[in-house]
Amino acid sequence: MTLMRFDPFRELERLADQAFSVGARATRSMPMAALRRGAEFLVFLDVPGVDPEDIDVTVERNVVSVRARRAPAHQEGDEVIIDERPYGEFSRQLFLGDNLDSDRMSGDTRDGVLTLTIPVSEASEPRRVQLGTADTSEGAPQHGAASSATTGSETASAADRTTV
Repeated sequence: MTLMRFDPFRELERLADQAFSVGARATRSMPMAALRRGAEFLVFLDVPGVDPEDIDVTVERNVVSVRARRAPAHQEGDEVIIDERPYGEFSRQLFLGDNLDSDRMSGDTRDGVLTLTIPVSEASEPRRVQLGTADTSEGAPQHGAASSATTGSETASAADRTTV
């Protein structure tokens, strides 16, 4: 697994925010979607109304920390009638697996969405292992070569059981 899907402390924080917020849906989180597309992971974080200058993304070891600050729209002297929008500082941490290359991570904001692109490290990408044949005496089956009587499905199931 490359991204931690469940963080029990984050879930407790979310439940506490819901229980103690009076009359407002003031959640201090950034909703997130994460997916793998080819040789990279894409993470989308909702940051509506946040100026890109107020977003900080840092990486330390395999932990990506995202902090965003949104100031209220009202100014000194304004009469606030309704204000249900959450503001203040929002933060989120992503725990990356060793198979991701955080050194080549990039980020972009567009339409209130912060997109982080994290490439899969080259060492973790699937690669084909070339099998050789051993020179053996005549009549003995060669290791790694399929006999002409073997069907493709038998070869595939034998390959599925092989541990390297």
